[in-house]
Formats: sequence, structure tokens, C-alpha cells
Amino acid sequence: MSTFLLGVDIGTQGTKTCLYDSDGRLAASAFEASHLIEPAPGAVEQDPDELYGSVVRTIRTVLERSGVRPADVLALGMDGQMAGIMGIGRNFEAVTPYDSWLDTRCEAEISEMQRAAGDRIVELTGAPVSYNHGPKVLRWKNRFPEAYQKIEKFVLPVTYVAGRMCGLKSEDAWIDYTCLHFSGFGDVAHLKWSEELLQRFGVDRRRMPEIVSPWKIVGKINADAARACGLLEGTPVCAGAGDQAATSLGAGITRPGLAFDVAGTASVFSRCTDAYSPDVQNKTILYARSILPDLWIPLAYIGGGGLCVRWIRDTLAGTDASVTYDRLAEEAACLPPGSEKLMFVPHFSGRVCPNDSYVRGSFIGLATRHTRAHMYRAVLESIGYEYALYDRILSECTGSRTQEIYVIGGGAKSALFNQIKSDILGVRYTTLSTADTGAWGMAIVAGYAVGVYSDMAEAANRAVQKTADYVSNAERHQAYTHFAQLYPETLTALRGIYRKL
Repeated sequence: MSTFLLGVDIGTQGTKTCLYDSDGRLAASAFEASHLIEPAPGAVEQDPDELYGSVVRTIRTVLERSGVRPADVLALGMDGQMAGIMGIGRNFEAVTPYDSWLDTRCEAEISEMQRAAGDRIVELTGAPVSYNHGPKVLRWKNRFPEAYQKIEKFVLPVTYVAGRMCGLKSEDAWIDYTCLHFSGFGDVAHLKWSEELLQRFGVDRRRMPEIVSPWKIVGKINADAARACGLLEGTPVCAGAGDQAATSLGAGITRPGLAFDVAGTASVFSRCTDAYSPDVQNKTILYARSILPDLWIPLAYIGGGGLCVRWIRDTLAGTDASVTYDRLAEEAACLPPGSEKLMFVPHFSGRVCPNDSYVRGSFIGLATRHTRAHMYRAVLESIGYEYALYDRILSECTGSRTQEIYVIGGGAKSALFNQIKSDILGVRYTTLSTADTGAWGMAIVAGYAVGVYSDMAEAANRAVQKTADYVSNAERHQAYTHFAQLYPETLTALRGIYRKL
């Protein structure tokens, strides 16, 4: 009889649940779009009950679609959004909305933490202060003291959903170590909470959950959840991981020097390394842990890189349905590197790495000779320039170079996009057959938790299937070097203008 593992990805755009057999073959999948609540300018929240419901419903759907017996599902693993936070009460009930990583209402607290301990926070947590846990916790503490007093623990969506499915109490709450860099108060190298940072900002240690490994079995599906989702009561649930950590494992990022590009809503660039070397100087790289012990996946990202590509397509197309991604790519492929001296800034909602909320999108160098093809290519190139900046800083931090880049996400379907980024970075780009690498990564973790796999890296590597290679062209790489160096200078030069706007 075949055995199966469930992997769930609780993303910003929605929840994706996948059911795999132990050989990594997909049996069924289901997706449910999320609803982002924006009650005020800068506010982005999600309803915790909706998050829970999306997981329950998609699990039931994949079981129905696959025809797999619940008794043959051995374990459940979930990954999810890392930088947002929410509060739970004594019985794991939500006492706050989920404060999304897209929510920018903690600007004052970001400034407070940067002034008080900016460099020290990077040294200890591995990441600069941004729209992540620390400032969000302080926002609840400083501005909503009554609500803060009701919060037993601050948790991530994965913890909240898993805790409810297992009927846990607040003292059972956890954060897995792949999300600790976003905590604002963690000591990521030693896998503990920093008493220094907690005391400096007056945060009660009792509100911080236990730090655990992603494969720890945190509970078992209770009767109510079993009836709702269709799994057997008693099905084991592991602690889970951050979405980027799960994605990297599922994509086979298991050795130093191997990088991955998540060409999705957020454009994420990361490289695997075996050394912890936080980016104190630039405050650009987020030094995250890999799921695999002793490995790290430092990363940086453009908050809406993929949205910029969709925006330019939609804007250029208007009501003309013939203006597709493929048509624009065909036109743009005929242009030289640098789009004939046209550059683009892809930070429509502020820059995240490093944090600068004033930055906005821009075209620089427009001339009458420029066409829609130039504009489209310039948008694609801007993602590559940003990645080149990340890659340079990663090399400075780690003392090593990128050897190869695996690319996943919607943008990986564009041969032009892959080739442009390969030419800019001077490194081979490789596409993969597996689309839902986050869900697959969590299925591997769940399998490891219950003994299906003895080696997570081996299980991931065995399942990786490469579909296409894009080799960097030396001549084009040389031509792009000038623009890649000019790009960060452009951002610096525009800082004053953005603030005046």
C-alpha cells in the first residue's frame, strides 16, 4: 500500500495544499485565494479564522480529489508567511488579526528599534529591523496596551493553524528556527531568545513562544479538526517552517554555493552557505536558517517584483488582449542589453532590502526612441540589477560566489526573463519541473518527522528534475556590468527626490 504526506503552503495570495506519495509524486492539489483586509492606509490584515478555514478546506479537497484513504496519510507539514505576527489567548484563540508583512503601520517602532539597537539587532537576529515581528510586537505593546495584556503568545500563521487543529494551549506555542531572523528579539546563531534585546525594549519573555526545529511533532489532529478536514484523528503535525525555507528545500537547495530565485509576487534571491555572517554594514541581506541543520539561506527580496511585471503588461495592453507576456517578450528580445539606456526602479511600495519606505517606482532615461518593448525589457532587467546587488553583498558576507541558480515561480516560465538574469549575474540559470516546491519541502519535513525519510537533503535531491538551462553570454554580461553598477547609484541619487515627493 502507498503512503502519503501532506504539505500546506499558507501564502499571502492564498493557501496551497498538496498531497504526495512517499516517492514525491503529486496525488492532488488544491488552492484557495486569501482575502487581504485593508481597513486604513498602510494597514494589511488577514482574518485568522479564514486562514484556518482555508487549510481545513483545501485538505478536504485534496483528499476527495485523490481518493486517498485518510489512514494512508502519515503526517502533515505546513509552511507560511514569515514576517507577520498575531496574538493568541490561553486556548490558542486569536486575540488579534494577523498583522501581515505588508502592513506598514509600525514605522515609528521601526525607527525606535533602529535608533536604540540597529546594528546589534542585525548581529543577533541576522536581519535588519523592518516590517517584521519586533516592531509589530512593540506597536501592540505601546499603542494598544489593553489588547497586549490579552496576548499570551505572539505566533505565526502556521503555528496558529496547527495549534488549533491539534487543540493546543498557549504554553505549547512555538516558532520554528527558520523564521527566527524576523523576530527582532532572537539570537539566531544560538537558537534562543535574546534577553538583551527583550529587556532593552521592555518585552515580556513569557509572550515569546518556544524555538523548535521544523520537524518536531507538535501535536496530533483532534476530533473537531479531523471531522472538518477529513484526516484521521491522531494524524501527526510537525512544527513547520517559513515559506522561503520550505521552498528552498523543495527546490533542492542543499549545498553551499547553490542559489535560488523565487520569481513570484515577491522577487526573492537567496544563496545557500554553511557560515553565519550577518550583513551589518549594508543591512540588506536577511540571514535566514535553512531547514537543514548547519546550513543558512541568506536572502533579500523586492516586495512586489512580480507585480511590476504584471503592471507593465496590463498598462501596455489596456483593452488589447493581443498584448500578452509572450508578445512583449518577443519584441523585447530583439533589443540590446540595457534597453538602449532605459532603466527602471521596481520598488512600487517602498524598498524592503534595505528598508526605505519612501522609494517608489521610476523609469529613468526615457527618450522618444523608446517603445513598449524597451519599457517591458527595462522592467525585467531591473529585477536582475537588484539581484546583482544582492549577489555582490552575499559574496562580501560569505567570501564565496554563486555557482548556479535554480529558478521557480511564475516568472520562471519566461525564457527571456531567465536569460536576462543569467546574463546580468554571469551565472547559469536552471528551471525545475516541480512548481510547488514549498508544499513539497514541507511534505519532506513531515516525512522526516515520522521516519519516512532518513535524510531530508537526499529526499529533496532525488526529486529535483531540471527542465532547462540558461547559460550566461559573456558579451552580454560585459555589456550589463555598466548598468548593474549604475543601478545602486541611481537609487542613491533618487533618495532625496522620493522624500520630497
